[in-house]
Amino acid sequence: MDRARAIAEDVFFPAALGTDVSDLLPATHLDLLAHQGFYGIAGPADAGGMDLDPSTTSDIVETLASGCLTTTFVWLQHRNPVRAVAASDTPGLREEWLAALCRGDRRAGIALAGNRPGPPILRASRTAQGDVILDGEAPWVSGWGRVDVVLVTARVDDSVVSVLADAAEVQTLRAERLRLVGANASGTVTLRFADHLVAAERVVGEEARADVMARDATGLRLNGPSRSAWWTAAAG
Repeated sequence: MDRARAIAEDVFFPAALGTDVSDLLPATHLDLLAHQGFYGIAGPADAGGMDLDPSTTSDIVETLASGCLTTTFVWLQHRNPVRAVAASDTPGLREEWLAALCRGDRRAGIALAGNRPGPPILRASRTAQGDVILDGEAPWVSGWGRVDVVLVTARVDDSVVSVLADAAEVQTLRAERLRLVGANASGTVTLRFADHLVAAERVVGEEARADVMARDATGLRLNGPSRSAWWTAAAG
């Protein structure tokens, strides 16, 4: 907690106004979090992570958000990919990605379009080789320009498949930048996929949609500290 408080008070808060009016948050903010080990808060100890309990994690999120909500929001997206890769059964995925994600050498965002209720907006199909082809869109993807990969979820019939997709525009993947009234420096985009292929070795997992939806609400817990910090800053 002392490290998080020092970062929030000595680095994030003095630069907060400049960050808020910038087009994209400083990479040095995220570099500092990586250097101090905060990219590994959800990672297991055997991969260099902290494996923090939910209460301590919430305290750290609230502390960092009190200094810079935009930076904290982008950094926090990394937590889900770390947890997903740590639990993945795909051969070689954990070995290639987990330690680097925990160190922050590789940084990840989320595009959880497959977790949405209602008709699917991002569909996936499988090739004979096990590759995944994505078609559709994922709105509200943050960290574009500051992340290396995105954990993408998409619908396959009654299942949800998750993959690690490179965070780079190509002919089959386009990013439309969204201009926001608040936290505009978060680099938030809408991603549009058109026959976009993700190799089988980047498939994180697949599970029943009902199980995903039942578990998804638990991920909202960490939004509370960020909102608390937001309103505290606004009131001050």
